[in-house]
Amino acid sequence: MNVEPGRTIVLWCPDWPIRAVCRDLGLDADTPIALIDHGLVFACSAAARASGVMRGLKLREAQLRCPELAVHEYDVELDVRVFEPVVRQVEQTVPGVQVVRPGTLAMRARGPARYYGSESAAASALLATLEALGLEGSGVGIADGPFAAEQAARAARAARAAKPSAAARGADGGADMGARVEIVEPGASAAFIAPLPVALVTDQRTCTLLNRLGVRTLGEFAALPEADVRRRFGAAGAFAHDRAAGREQARVLARTPPPEFEVEQHFEPPLDRIDQLAFAFRVGAEGFIQRMRDVRLVCTGLRVEIDDERGGRSSRSWLHPRWFTPADVIDRVRWQLQGAGMADAGLASPIVRLRVIPERIDSTGNHEEGLWGGGPDERVHHGLTRVQSMLGHDAVVTASVGGGRMLADRQVLVPWGDRPPERGAGREGDAPWPGSLPALAPASVFRERRPVALLDARGADVAIDARGVISAVPERFAVGGATSGGPARRTDGFGARPVRAWAGPWPVVERWWDPAAAKRVHRFQIVDDDGCAWLLVRDGDGWWAEARYD
Repeated sequence: MNVEPGRTIVLWCPDWPIRAVCRDLGLDADTPIALIDHGLVFACSAAARASGVMRGLKLREAQLRCPELAVHEYDVELDVRVFEPVVRQVEQTVPGVQVVRPGTLAMRARGPARYYGSESAAASALLATLEALGLEGSGVGIADGPFAAEQAARAARAARAAKPSAAARGADGGADMGARVEIVEPGASAAFIAPLPVALVTDQRTCTLLNRLGVRTLGEFAALPEADVRRRFGAAGAFAHDRAAGREQARVLARTPPPEFEVEQHFEPPLDRIDQLAFAFRVGAEGFIQRMRDVRLVCTGLRVEIDDERGGRSSRSWLHPRWFTPADVIDRVRWQLQGAGMADAGLASPIVRLRVIPERIDSTGNHEEGLWGGGPDERVHHGLTRVQSMLGHDAVVTASVGGGRMLADRQVLVPWGDRPPERGAGREGDAPWPGSLPALAPASVFRERRPVALLDARGADVAIDARGVISAVPERFAVGGATSGGPARRTDGFGARPVRAWAGPWPVVERWWDPAAAKRVHRFQIVDDDGCAWLLVRDGDGWWAEARYD
């Protein structure tokens, strides 16, 4: 069979982020579900869309439209991890697969069409593979180039949804397969995609400009002179123009399947004790690490999945400050099962399956010891790891800086080897916390706030009214508190002392929308007579010292 070299097959699984989280958490995909990314809806289930939820909505608007909406955070790593077994299974049917994104695969049509006899037969084989994996409702598109083939796959899905009765014809399911396949004849891709909106190939800014010029479809965009498009919109515009005109230069770049390192072990009969499970998995853990050592790799992050006899699943990612050894892998399995219990404790339900998946792999060359060994750092690491192995995962912690408005909230203790709070753009540590302390933080932050007294010239407490204005200029300051209108009590060797300089107050308001949990305090800075600067907090109980600038 003669097939054009540029012919492409695209396999599309709609709502893959929803399918992935349902598979991982055991949820029902027919219920209203939404995945949230940075406060906006990233993906939603069909039941949620039926209630008016759509991508790009704010979380509160989505919950207003669908009160029973189940909300989960979007996790791109989960998308990739759950899709990997699907990719491996599809590669058994059609080799040479390119992962466009989780849920979408592209492959050259020439080889599969020759092997199965036709493009239609190859598409049916792919759909049958997904059916065996429980991924019903997928679509296959075949056209000239990956972009047109993906639009064909989406069109096949839309046509099936619009005419469900057509898919039901035929007891052998042949009509159903055909209803989910859209084949665009060679040379007809430009005409096929012409009615589609121009937003599919341009960014938002360019799309808005084209719409204002009266160009709303890919066909209208393709009709513009190529030289004028390149002159006005540059290289990105020219690339989009080629796509709209069906002159796509992109070709399928088949991936090289990564080596299989993960280990899975089934237990028959099921094991109901943690120490028994750890002993039974020892050989599997050694083989897991040895396979990576053989190709000069080390594992710095892994995921442990445990299934019990009742159908429950425990899944957690673990990191290591250096790299995992077989004993470290067994420790993580044990910690995940026992929690705060003992290693010889029983389990609520016997374990039937254990799976360990490497999530972070690095070359051994990046972890080689120095010429004279690791020195003190290596001894510290071995000591901390030994203590953690004996006492549990949370027994050894390291200090890290997290997000929050109050200084005490930003002190985060992270178990040794775990990832500290991320501080990238949009993450918790760098979130725009209104009311947070600016740069140049105090050197000493008190674990427990110290009561203090801030007095005016008459010896009365300095108060702050509802508008955030102080009642009088502060004149004296004492650590440990003071009786209003009288001399300060001596605490920690300090008595009342003059205030040399002051600044503030600055209000900090948290959870103002929840009367039961609302919190309102004021920050205040002073410099005492010794030149020591203090960060004070005023709440409903009085003045407190939160930190000191040493």
